[in-house]
Amino acid sequence: MIVTTAGKFDDKLIEKAEKINRMVHGRLVSRKNQSISSLHTQFNDHILMVGKEKLTLHPLGQSEPLFFHPNSSMFRVKQILRGETDPLLSAARLEKGMTMLDCTAGLASDAIVCSLAVGNSGKVVGVEKNRYIAFLVESGLVTWESGINEMDDAMRRIAILNEDHFSYLKTLPNDSFDVVYFDPMFEESIDSPGLKGLKGMAAYVPITEETINEAKRVARQRVVLKDHFKSTRFSQFGFTVIKRPSSKFHYAVIELTN
Repeated sequence: MIVTTAGKFDDKLIEKAEKINRMVHGRLVSRKNQSISSLHTQFNDHILMVGKEKLTLHPLGQSEPLFFHPNSSMFRVKQILRGETDPLLSAARLEKGMTMLDCTAGLASDAIVCSLAVGNSGKVVGVEKNRYIAFLVESGLVTWESGINEMDDAMRRIAILNEDHFSYLKTLPNDSFDVVYFDPMFEESIDSPGLKGLKGMAAYVPITEETINEAKRVARQRVVLKDHFKSTRFSQFGFTVIKRPSSKFHYAVIELTN
């Protein structure tokens, strides 16, 4: 991956780009007033652009960049703080002090909501296989200012791991998390800010019976799956569906008795 600065840069921004380049093991390239498209043509590689306030990933062969943004979690957090319900929290039955593993973290929108629910005494870990997305999200969670103290605190508490979720699940002891969560679909939020570039970069890891069996071993209380309402995975893996008539996506649960 190529690491460069925004078009307007100074010594401080160059120093920041150098530090980030060492972290991602990329190739640092001076911007020199070149456009992103010309850098794509020249180096035939993904480009991570370092700006003063955010990082922007420009995937090779895509016109839409990818950057961290809380997306739908912004209004969901506001609803929760007003005392309203959230369908994921209802399905997962998350409470203060609980632990949750998000196996398909993406840009961490669901992880943020869950981190808010479990609070300071709980724990949310997000797994993202693509190392560029993982770095982008990890950086964004510690720097983004939403203007909502509870949301900022929830973002800072999330741990992002650059792992394959199946491989990671196999390393965990039994009953490591209260809830294990999967959201293998991205199509529902492609039009949200910063998400259009996600589709071409995301690692689409299939959800298999072996994956679900590992999740059931790792989870103390339940495994939760979000999927399209027509998905065959609900019945294939033995989930109980919580139907939402007005939504194209349902949540489903496997309750565990230990």
